Amino acid sequence: MAAPSDSASAVEIPGPWQHRYVAANGARFHVVESRPRATGPDAPVVLLLHGFPEFWWTWRDLLPALSAQGYRAVAMDLRGYGGSDKPPRGYDPVTLAADVAAVVKALGEREAVVVGHGWGGYVGWAAAALHPREVRALCAVSAPHPRVMLSLLRSPRRAAALVHLLAMQVPMVPERRLSRATSSYVRDHLRAWSSPASTFPDDEAVRRYREALRLWPAPHCAVEYHRWLVRSRLRADGRRFNALMEPPVTVPVCAVHGADDPAVPAKGSIRSEKLVRAPFETHLVRDAGHFPHEESPEAFAAVLLPWLEALGPR
Repeated sequence: MAAPSDSASAVEIPGPWQHRYVAANGARFHVVESRPRATGPDAPVVLLLHGFPEFWWTWRDLLPALSAQGYRAVAMDLRGYGGSDKPPRGYDPVTLAADVAAVVKALGEREAVVVGHGWGGYVGWAAAALHPREVRALCAVSAPHPRVMLSLLRSPRRAAALVHLLAMQVPMVPERRLSRATSSYVRDHLRAWSSPASTFPDDEAVRRYREALRLWPAPHCAVEYHRWLVRSRLRADGRRFNALMEPPVTVPVCAVHGADDPAVPAKGSIRSEKLVRAPFETHLVRDAGHFPHEESPEAFAAVLLPWLEALGPR
């Protein structure tokens, strides 16, 4: 399919990868793929899910690193972000998890290892719980299990995450902040949630994320993820999702956390083990905050690649 002309320059960034558009779960998704030089039928697939306020480009360092090790690496723009469709609804984790499972199939694959950061990790947990046939294993980055995440947000010591979440509930104000060309919000948010020892974000990262978020209605869609999390606490769909996530996850899980994450504590990843009935391991990335895959990409790859190899052939 052809790319929408208004989004191509912002999201189709050239590099050692290919851009594609696939139809899945009633929507169209932009995916970026980096294949190994010799792709066989057994090349494992790794599907990468970004968080807020990013898009597929957050995995720019990992895509070639994965393909160099023989993996078919695919980064997708989640619903509402980047070059993917931005419908008015569908920002609940049940729909988002179905998006992930459908994209795996649209890629011609039976299953994939899912690597998700932040909101992408939240969606990854839901996909692993609700679509275990399509999710072979999960690497959750700065993303505790959704049931654990709710309890963490109640802690007064996590004021940064709670203030961020509550600020997203105000009508239209966060959308304007995200879409305004002169706004420093993206830079300030990325910097505040990074490690003091990190140099992330640089000017290019800020520019890329701001450009992608200015593709209206991407700001509104990004905010809708946050609004669902709060408003669903009082609705039947939130109670239903909480019940769906109660049975333990049955696929292997690797939880990766930045040691200096000021918003989401590493203990949340450790506490997530009780909700997994499969091999589970946790890793801390030193001198990294909420974005370890961008703050310390080599250290993050040094954790992820051995874990992927230990999973063995599919």
